[in-house]
Amino acid sequence: MTEQTHEYKVDALIAEDIDAYLAKHQHKTMLRFITCGSVDDGKSTLIGRLLYDSKMIFEDQLATLSKDSKAVGTQGQEIDFALLVDGLAAEREQGITIDVAYRFFATDKRKFIVADTPGHEQYTRNMVTGASTADLAVILIDARQGVLTQTRRHSYIVNLLGIPNVVLAVNKMDLVGYSQERYDEIVADYRAFAESIGIKEFTAIPISGLRGDNIVERSTGMDWYYGPTLMAHLEEVPLTDRSARERPFRMPVQWVNRPNLDFRGFSGTVSSGMVRPGDAVRVVPSGKTSTVKSIVTYDGDLDSAIAGQAVTITFADEIDCSRGSVIAAADMPPEVADQFETTLIWMDEAEMLPGRPYILQLGTQSVTATITEPKFEVNVNTAEHLASRTLKLNAIGVCNISTDRPLVFESYDDDRTMGGFILIDRMTNATVAAGLIHFALRRSQNIHWQAVDIDRDAHAAQKGQKPRVVWFTGLSGSGKSTIANLVEKKLHSMGRHSFLLDGDNVRHGLNRDLGFTDADRVENIRRVGEVARLMTDAGLIVLTAFISPFQSERRMVRDLMAEGEFVEVFVDTPLDVAESRDVKGLYKKARAGQLKNFTGIDSPYEAPESAEIVVNTNEMSAEAAAEMIVDYLLRD
Repeated sequence: MTEQTHEYKVDALIAEDIDAYLAKHQHKTMLRFITCGSVDDGKSTLIGRLLYDSKMIFEDQLATLSKDSKAVGTQGQEIDFALLVDGLAAEREQGITIDVAYRFFATDKRKFIVADTPGHEQYTRNMVTGASTADLAVILIDARQGVLTQTRRHSYIVNLLGIPNVVLAVNKMDLVGYSQERYDEIVADYRAFAESIGIKEFTAIPISGLRGDNIVERSTGMDWYYGPTLMAHLEEVPLTDRSARERPFRMPVQWVNRPNLDFRGFSGTVSSGMVRPGDAVRVVPSGKTSTVKSIVTYDGDLDSAIAGQAVTITFADEIDCSRGSVIAAADMPPEVADQFETTLIWMDEAEMLPGRPYILQLGTQSVTATITEPKFEVNVNTAEHLASRTLKLNAIGVCNISTDRPLVFESYDDDRTMGGFILIDRMTNATVAAGLIHFALRRSQNIHWQAVDIDRDAHAAQKGQKPRVVWFTGLSGSGKSTIANLVEKKLHSMGRHSFLLDGDNVRHGLNRDLGFTDADRVENIRRVGEVARLMTDAGLIVLTAFISPFQSERRMVRDLMAEGEFVEVFVDTPLDVAESRDVKGLYKKARAGQLKNFTGIDSPYEAPESAEIVVNTNEMSAEAAAEMIVDYLLRD
């Protein structure tokens, strides 16, 4: 036999083994679960032990693991199982889990995907990520420490996200002498808390991840425990599919599949229910109806599709349908609204600012959303509802959210896919919160736009001008109000119809209830932006002179206007120059600590990056600046 022939035979055997392996595991059920709890409770060690005892570690991995274990100085053990999942260098250096680590393993009975989530409060947001798709949560408790704050926080999130199966794994039992009394005490404490937050059932198991007690094999040191081992429970726990076939059919459209002029299909993953060719369907929010012509996959057409399957659906009729639409059962469509009550889990270092616009992403839908002041914040230790004006990192609160256009949704309790969303910061693109929709607010169904005969175009034509919002922004003392006043005088002398909204004047009336915190500044600009938009509906040229320190809020007002109708004027005056003017004595008070949250001193100013007009007051007089701005406005 030649060497080349031998290689072919080896390759064939390997391929045969792979095919046999895939065939063996193809029809097994899949359990997705997470490990969570407080820091140092042994989550990574537990997963490492599960992988090791399930024979899911190759010999070369085992050799590397043994070497790494010696390098980090594992005490009394040949292998540090935590190193199997703590892959980041920072994790190994600190002995903690930072990111979410996903691992696949399988037994003769079931396949598993496990997410090892961080225990540190700082990384709670990563735990939420891991929990979002889980069927089961293993909540670990260090037998020496008992129930801690992070145990309660993770348990609250597990219940909030609707994970149907909970395992309480009381770990490190070897370090308390395998004491049944200590185990019973911890289980009783946890049961009292679990009942208070709505966890009705959980399975408690005493274990030692390091020693392997009650992980795969029963512990000889805890003969008083008669329940299942952790692995036995994971293999046997029934899977509760909340997107089961009895739910109405829903499929968010991910993309329009049009490889040629003869084929037009709509691709996505079925989130609930079942669909067959010939079924009547409705496209939401448009409301157009048709019937399913075919269900197409790479392997051929299907007779039906159920929740979890990725398919392409074709219609019998040519109707409008695009990414973000939802294909649903015609007689049982999902709801559509633009205002909701939600629960938010805040995941950003910067606190939530009511009134600030964020991007809300729900499935394949993306809209602009603003948040009201929280109805309450949840104390995760007591489940008490606390008054709060904002949400900080890891806080959980109930808030109303409004969107700039209708959103297709379901209650999160009914459908995770159609009821769960994330919020994204518009400037940084960072995910700042995870949210769960409770229900649509009644006001969203009762308030409609009233049609009028005299519209903004008619008002503008009557005045012979193009409506604009001219937004002056800059530090206090930069000269915004002075220049804006000169611009209005020039417009008035030319017979133009304008109105000047000045920051100080507005705070005497419309915004007199607002202070100068970041949240109040956001609300101040939101209100002014809405007023300015209404004034442009009357055909006016609106001039606004506000510090408006945040890019997000200036962008929000820009988005309210039609293309070309928002003109940002950055009055670019250095801080030392603005402070030297200090005609109102505000800088002096701020420096003395008598005036808090003053822009440029102890509150930030975010300069525009692409303003239509930049006025450098060191190089240009106020009169010249006003002349330049008027020329720009009347150019067309």
